[in-house]
Amino acid sequence: MTDRPRGEQGERGWTRPDASMSLLADLFAGEALDPGYARAAARRAAGGGPARSAGRFRHAGVLIVVVVTGLLLAMAGEQVRRSEPVAQKQRERLITEIRNRTDETDALQRRLGGLRTDTERLRAVALARSAEGRRARDELARAADAAAARAVSGSALRVILNDARPPDGPVPDTGRVFDQDLQILSNGLWAAGAGAIAINGQRLTPTTAIRTAGEAILVDYRPLSPPYEVTALGDPGRLQSRLMASAAGDHLRSLKSRFGIRFQLQRESEATVPAAVGLRLLHAQEVSPQ
Repeated sequence: MTDRPRGEQGERGWTRPDASMSLLADLFAGEALDPGYARAAARRAAGGGPARSAGRFRHAGVLIVVVVTGLLLAMAGEQVRRSEPVAQKQRERLITEIRNRTDETDALQRRLGGLRTDTERLRAVALARSAEGRRARDELARAADAAAARAVSGSALRVILNDARPPDGPVPDTGRVFDQDLQILSNGLWAAGAGAIAINGQRLTPTTAIRTAGEAILVDYRPLSPPYEVTALGDPGRLQSRLMASAAGDHLRSLKSRFGIRFQLQRESEATVPAAVGLRLLHAQEVSPQ
């Protein structure tokens, strides 16, 4: 068995000492790593090949997507343009119906007020026939005043609260009068000694709710619109001084300075606060004659 020269290996090994350097030699010689790469590059240069075809397909796909998107947007815009008159007509019909129903409700309330006045007059006549009836009449009068069940008149302080005046366009939300502003003002007038309060002709009772529904303020579930006139019966000078010295007065000044909400105070020598609407008799008790 003879020794192999150094650098030689078996049948599957290297036969040259520098055979492992052939890859580096090819790189330095400028030859391609794989002849197949060179042939593929030549085909692309000559006739385009798969890469160029794929690029054309990709550009065509993008163009189709853009065209389809444009068509969809155009169709959507045309649909919106056609539906605008229909929506406007429905909105106008709804506004007209609301106004009609409001007018009907106001007419029914006026009729109710007239019937209530007639009932009170007939009751007063019937109760005045006896001493017991006169005592009952006085008790009913005190209870009606406490429940805001009849109109009252006298000197009053009127506070007019209005949204901010925008320079251009609609009133921003920060410049609107909110339900909580009317709540604070009403509580301040009660604390100042008001005997009766009404907001835009709606009498406040111990159970009155002042709430917001959308952009409208509801007083006992009746929508009001600005300006909001809050009428408080009592001595106007005393009511004004006490109101403006309270936290409610600070709130009014803050609304004006920070958000541009307007308010003014008016002293009235004679004002009428109507009876509350929607009052219901919950219980009654028979009084035996003496």
